[in-house]
This record gives sequence, C-alpha cells and structure tokens, in this order.
Amino acid sequence: MGGSAPVFDVTPIRKAALFSSLTDREMEYVLAHSGMIQLRHRGVLFAEGRRAEHFYMLLEGAVRIVRPDAPEEELARFTAGDIIGDFDFARRALYDARAEAVEDSALIMFPAFGLTLDEIAADEPYVIAQIRLGSIVMIGDRLREVQRMTVENLSWVEELRRRAYEDPGTGLWRQSFISDELGSVLAEPTALIQMKPDRFKLLVDSRGHRVGDEAMVRIAGVLKNMARRLGRGWPLRFKSNEAGLFIPRCGPEQAGALAADLLAGIAALEPVPAEGGEGAFTFSATVVWGVWPLDDESWESLFARNYALLLEAWRGGGACALRLPPAAEAAEAGR
Repeated sequence: MGGSAPVFDVTPIRKAALFSSLTDREMEYVLAHSGMIQLRHRGVLFAEGRRAEHFYMLLEGAVRIVRPDAPEEELARFTAGDIIGDFDFARRALYDARAEAVEDSALIMFPAFGLTLDEIAADEPYVIAQIRLGSIVMIGDRLREVQRMTVENLSWVEELRRRAYEDPGTGLWRQSFISDELGSVLAEPTALIQMKPDRFKLLVDSRGHRVGDEAMVRIAGVLKNMARRLGRGWPLRFKSNEAGLFIPRCGPEQAGALAADLLAGIAALEPVPAEGGEGAFTFSATVVWGVWPLDDESWESLFARNYALLLEAWRGGGACALRLPPAAEAAEAGR
C-alpha cells in the first residue's frame, strides 16, 4: 500500500492514546493512510448498529452524540481537537448511538475510506500491533478511571442511575428498571402490586390530558408515600396510567395489606371538581397482587399473569383488590 499524508495539523492526533507508542516513521504511515471527511450540518458520521471500524479526530466544527430513541437528548458534544470514538474503535464495538454534525465540520479518519485495519496489517503488521497494544492500554486505563470515579462518586452515580430510570411525568421508576436490574433486586419473597385507575379515560376525555396528567401525579404520590413508609421497594409506572409497587422481602400477608392500603389511598384522593356540566370525578382503582415465588416460580410468568388479571378485573368494573391465584391452582382450574 502506498499514499501520501494529507495536509493538516497532526499534533493532536499524535497525542491520542492509540498512537502513543508509535515512532515518527510509523506515525507518518498512519497519517498516509488516513483521510479527510467533510460533514455538512446534520450529516451523520456514524449510526447506531454499525461496527466501529474507524478512529476520528475533529478538526473544525462540532459533532454531537444522540440515542436513536431520544434524538432531542444530547449525550455528548465534541469540538475542534476532540477525538471521537476511540474507545469503540479500540474494541471494534457496535455503536449504540448516532454521531451527527451540529454545523459544517471537518475530521480526520483512520483508516481512510476503503481501507481496513486487517488490510493495513498485511502491509505493516508491526504498526498495527503497536496500535492494538495501545488500545489494550487505553481500555485498561479507561476501566480503572471509571472504577475510581464510581468509588469516589457513589451518591452521584446513584443519582444518575435514578434519573436514567425515572418516569419524567410522575417521578416513579420506569418498568425498565426492574427488567434491567431484576437479578440484583429480586429477593425471596417479592411482592408485585399493580393498579389501574378506574374510569380514567372518562376523566381525560371530559377534562383533558392536563387534568389526567395531574391525576397521575397524585396517584404517584400515594405509591411513593407507601414505599417511603415501608422503607424499601420501588414505586413503578408500567404502561400509560398503570402503576404499582415492587417490594422485595414482602410475604403474602403484608402484600395483601399493602394492596388494601393502596385501594383505600386512591379512593381517598380529593375528587376532581365539577366543571362544564360534568359532575365531580371520584377516584377508584383496580389492584392486583402476587408474590414470587409462592404464586409462581417464574418471575416473568407471575408478571404476565398478574397483569392479565389486572386487565380482566378492571374491565369487569374494578374498584377491588385481588390476589393472583398460585400457578398450580390456575393450571388446575384451566383443565
């Protein structure tokens, strides 16, 4: 392979950890096999799901990182002199986010378009071996730094973790928290209490979504207070207006009492006043609860059956608190 090095200031790229062990001659080889990228505003540098096959140095302009499911939330922003994607490149990982230009931007890319590290390795194996060694050192340094920051900032890390799983409308924990952290939070026995407010569509249709949102905040307050008094567990929002409690080390007797308290707490909420010919809206709820592993040895099965019973009871009129039948009894009844 041949080529001549593109003309740009190479000082920043020489400082990159990936290339820190290269000699001047080896660095010249890297630069000769690098290329320039010009990105227009909103141009995509890389997209989620693609493998990180290139290393980038931003020469001018700005690039931001966003997740595909929340493009309005900016995860990071890079400006001139910054290195982009070196950690992903070192691991040859799949990108889980998208990089796009905030303004017209220019970047150095290694290897250049049409080249791969494997192809370069066939020509200069020692250079690539040095780069890969640099990547191992860099990954180790990054992991040690993350570990140090975690130990030094446990409260800050916990706050970030909480915010990542927080439902913005109510302040409840998202259902995804339980899905992602199940292995560390499930402790025998664990109670799952799910509730759905009755006639909620009537409230929203007659008073509007703002009143519905305010009602969900009040319902969330009941759940948060219950978890706070208990001193453990998580108040959750599942789908739309469905919410509940996930409580480790909670047996059937206590779970039943909590379900009854939740039913009473929702019914005790101050009614929405009469307005525009509509009478006052009073609150009630359908509450269903089960205990793992007593009612089902499979958490996934317990969750699915609990939710199915919730919908069935709600459609039947609601205003009740029901226990999920144990899996063995449900199977016998289905015969």
